[in-house]
Amino acid sequence: MDRLLTLLNENARLTTHQLAVMLDKTEEEVSNAITQYEKSGVIRGYKAVINWEKVDGNNAIAIIELRVSPKRERGFDEIAGKIMSLPEVDSVYLVSGGYDLGVIMHGGSMQEIAMFVMRRLSTLDSVLSTTTHFVLTRYKADGIVMNAAEEKDERRDLFCD
Repeated sequence: MDRLLTLLNENARLTTHQLAVMLDKTEEEVSNAITQYEKSGVIRGYKAVINWEKVDGNNAIAIIELRVSPKRERGFDEIAGKIMSLPEVDSVYLVSGGYDLGVIMHGGSMQEIAMFVMRRLSTLDSVLSTTTHFVLTRYKADGIVMNAAEEKDERRDLFCD
């Protein structure tokens, strides 16, 4: 039922009936599969993808790189656990490359995020350094194009033929 997971990932609002038709399964089979995925932790939750640029008020998104010193016997799990327990943090990833952890967070403003990094993240034991990248525009998020109705720039057509 990997196709079921793909469909739910694309649109979690599909009904059990719609999913059953799309998968050529019974509603009971689909419902049982979803229940099993939820119980086993494969499905962790359901959410809407919001284009925050269209919402009134200040909103900022940041991608924060952290270099950390892993703990003996616990590796990166201990510091990742501390970071993900902070309510301001949306996502935490262990990554390869020039830094160890990637953190995604939303805040009311760039200043609010900067203060959070300065006062909360950079002061944690094991954090060696931070680099904060503020998101200026989200073109695509979670597989969804955020500004699909953008006006076409006719100037570009003049030079791209």
